[in-house]
Amino acid sequence: MTAQTDVLWFLPTHGDGRYLGASEGARDVSLPYLRQIAQAADELGYYGVLLPTGRSCEDSWVVASALVPLTKRLRFLVAVRPGLQEPAMAARMAATLDRISDGRLLINVVTGGDPVELRGDGVFLDHDERYVVTDEFLHIWRGLMAGETVSYAGKHLKVENGRVIFPPVQKPYPPLYFGGSSPAGIAVAAEHCEVYLTWGEPPAGVAEKIATARAAAARKGKTFSYGIRLHVIVRETEGEAWNAAENLISRLDDDTIARAQATLKRQDSVGQSRMMALHGGDRTKLEVSPNLWAGVGLVRGGAGTALVGSADQVADRMKEYIDLGIDRFILSGYPHLEEAYRFAELVFPKLPLKSTTGVPPNNARNDGPFGEVMANDIVPSRRISAH
Repeated sequence: MTAQTDVLWFLPTHGDGRYLGASEGARDVSLPYLRQIAQAADELGYYGVLLPTGRSCEDSWVVASALVPLTKRLRFLVAVRPGLQEPAMAARMAATLDRISDGRLLINVVTGGDPVELRGDGVFLDHDERYVVTDEFLHIWRGLMAGETVSYAGKHLKVENGRVIFPPVQKPYPPLYFGGSSPAGIAVAAEHCEVYLTWGEPPAGVAEKIATARAAAARKGKTFSYGIRLHVIVRETEGEAWNAAENLISRLDDDTIARAQATLKRQDSVGQSRMMALHGGDRTKLEVSPNLWAGVGLVRGGAGTALVGSADQVADRMKEYIDLGIDRFILSGYPHLEEAYRFAELVFPKLPLKSTTGVPPNNARNDGPFGEVMANDIVPSRRISAH
């Protein structure tokens, strides 16, 4: 059977616009704007949306709670933050959001990789010790969500007879997504999580990470699903796509890039270091693999690469990742509203999608017409690309 994939989109709660690093063309990321993106993703058939976390973002739990009643099928990938949240409170929040969304919650486990930001949030632990906290947090959280009465005493966390009275819809709990490139992070993922995430490195790097994660999971007697986080710039032609990529960073000057890179270097995240090593802050070395462009990472932390090209090229590159074992893509593009439509319209028909991504086949609107009726009488012929 041919491998298939789900596709998720992204809610830009930390800002959006037509250009990176500029107020020109920027958008107010208000609830009405986020609603437009979420409803577009829902209507277009994306599996879900990722909500980022951190002090540069609106709170992901509050935003997700506001958007759940405004969507129908869309899942929300929301972060728990070991070290910032108590596991019992995080479990109650997760169970409640899973219940009010009728089982549309996904959990992103985020330990955090910026020591300066973390100290501002009251976390003063080093890199590996933060993963000790994450391990203890998930032992407690998983037990509570599964309906157990939990007593636990760890190095950092302790609970006695903890319970979640209102259980989640998904059993035993919403699936846990985890992205971590360090040995400490991968060990925690193998112990607790269902989906291992990587940022968009070239295929060889992704294959290496998957092999490491797969071996760690096997030692625990389990298997992962694998996801990848990427931006995307897709156009009718390759030339148009590369022009759009250059336009996205056209307002960036060398000083802005240098300041951004200096800030990113303070992180102790192995994944962030791998992202930065792809380009070294040099805007002349941004195509790091065929159709894989690292321009976003000049000024953005986390996911810093984009698939750039025609619909066929982007689909072909995605299929290469699928062949490595990736079965879900978490994508974004600037501006996020327009790019959600462009990607779904151009690339969805070219991908081997799971039944949980794409417009359901029983949707009566598929009977058309599609496109504007010409001269008030002539219906455009419908063209559908083969998968």
